[in-house]
Amino acid sequence: MTKILVVGSANVDYTVALARLPQPGETVTGGTLLVNHGGKGANQALAARRLGAEVRLIACLGDDAAGGEIRDALAAEGVDVTGLASTSEAATGTALIVVDAEGRNQIAVAPGANRRLDVELVARRREDFEWADVLVCQLETPLPTVRWALQEAKRRGVTTILNPAPVPDIAIDFWPFVDYLTPNGGEASRLSGVAVSDQRSAAEAARALRNYGVGTVVVTLGADGALCVGAGESRQVRGFEVAVLDTTAAGDTFNAALAVTLAERTSLADGLRFANAAAALACTRRGAQPSLPRRDAVIRLLSA
Repeated sequence: MTKILVVGSANVDYTVALARLPQPGETVTGGTLLVNHGGKGANQALAARRLGAEVRLIACLGDDAAGGEIRDALAAEGVDVTGLASTSEAATGTALIVVDAEGRNQIAVAPGANRRLDVELVARRREDFEWADVLVCQLETPLPTVRWALQEAKRRGVTTILNPAPVPDIAIDFWPFVDYLTPNGGEASRLSGVAVSDQRSAAEAARALRNYGVGTVVVTLGADGALCVGAGESRQVRGFEVAVLDTTAAGDTFNAALAVTLAERTSLADGLRFANAAAALACTRRGAQPSLPRRDAVIRLLSA
């Protein structure tokens, strides 16, 4: 079984489904509430597990009921949670999500305990880096922690994926430790300074990001699939047409699926197609972790 290590966030999500997203200062009523678990790190860990990998998650939860529920739910799905720390100094991270009838979302996050995932906590789990085939990180935890994790993984010959979300307000200094960078169009625009509006501009942004020292850049483009730029090559992989209910966690699913296929040594072209299919399926159900697909469903979509 392939071995995926995720260092990242874990949240409780409060999602309201509305006919449309509110404008600034506006209240839109008539929605329905869904409460479940999320956070990019936990989503990616659970998605990788459902796609067939052995998974370990390093994260920090609050010493509260929500933190305990997240730990129990991940463990019940087979994610190794021995790397989950807890703190009494902050509550478990919380996300407030609004989703409209077209599946578009707005998300506000109170990081809480995620900000307590410091280098010292992650360094205690050095054996996990020795164990892993692929490391996946995001930017919902402190940047020094992400930097340490990526550098440690590279030192041990582990393939690294960085999902650069959310884009921080300060400069990132650990690009050379990133084998695969996976921004969406908006994130690629902010990080590169190139406005992404189509395949051509996505490729331009990806090339600019590679100049920072990144190995391969994969720009995710929603229904339009993904644009990949690596050393001496560029490829576009189409998306899949599905009935979209909620795009929350689609990007997390893409990253998890890419990690699994890299660990399995699948060709990059086939891995990106698998990741696009998994992400598409995540858009067909509401909520973050309830939407994460299992491997057999992805294979069925690929075979359709």
